[in-house]
Amino acid sequence: MINQFRIVALLLAIGLGGCANQSHDEKEALSNQHETTVEIADADTAGADTAGASKQDVKEHNVDPFEPINRVFWDFNYEVLDRFLVKPVTVAYITVTPKFVRTGLLNASENLSEPASAVNNLLQGKPVDSLTSVGRFLVNSTVGIVGLFDVASKMGMEVKEEDFGEVLGVWGVGTGPYLMLPALGPSDFRSLTGRVVDNVYWPMTILEDPYVIASNVVKVVEARASLLDQEENLNRSLDQYLFVRDAYFQRLAFKVSDGKVKAKTEEEIEAEQDDFSNFEDLLKDM
Repeated sequence: MINQFRIVALLLAIGLGGCANQSHDEKEALSNQHETTVEIADADTAGADTAGASKQDVKEHNVDPFEPINRVFWDFNYEVLDRFLVKPVTVAYITVTPKFVRTGLLNASENLSEPASAVNNLLQGKPVDSLTSVGRFLVNSTVGIVGLFDVASKMGMEVKEEDFGEVLGVWGVGTGPYLMLPALGPSDFRSLTGRVVDNVYWPMTILEDPYVIASNVVKVVEARASLLDQEENLNRSLDQYLFVRDAYFQRLAFKVSDGKVKAKTEEEIEAEQDDFSNFEDLLKDM
């Protein structure tokens, strides 16, 4: 297990994979590419969210008390690990690997997470979704040849992916402080706990380390590949760190609520726009 985390830590993508504010249809489509690979929101809208909602929420709820050190790790993840390791490996992988091979490897990797999703769905009081995850695992592991082919989806059994961090969220456990982890990207105490628990579910505990490592590497590379076309949005943001942090918490709320995030009122939106305007004026005066 220790070796697994060490290797994965070297290859895991930066905080880009944790950013999203998506519709239900987008969530279902992206679940086939890994839960962390969500579409980054438009940079102009994100700028408003970053300067308005994120800054206000962070102050009120003190979700980022480690911001100084988090920013150091963000720079390391984005400017060093991603630039010189993760992105080059990803570009090389998608260049030389046929699409059908990539799809098969990703299907097999995600199939290993179905038992965890079954348990996590059950712990959230969703027995039907839990049975769906069990059915997906049985069908794809047999008819789908160890998960290489997603036969279950063609039979109408859609992905019901859930992690233990979401279970804790449904149970009322708060996120705790925001964490920008070296190599692992954006997280929080609740999600980090969930990640550890998910790695001790069967069959992860009985697989040899090389198989577990290969599975995680495939997920990471595909997650990064899905974000190659989104980089410009991040680069256009006023503050990349705040952009990622705000998007991360939006996505987290979306996941825990199964997409039933409370819409902002017109007053809240106007207040955020005012805050953003003030932020722009401050930049002009500097």
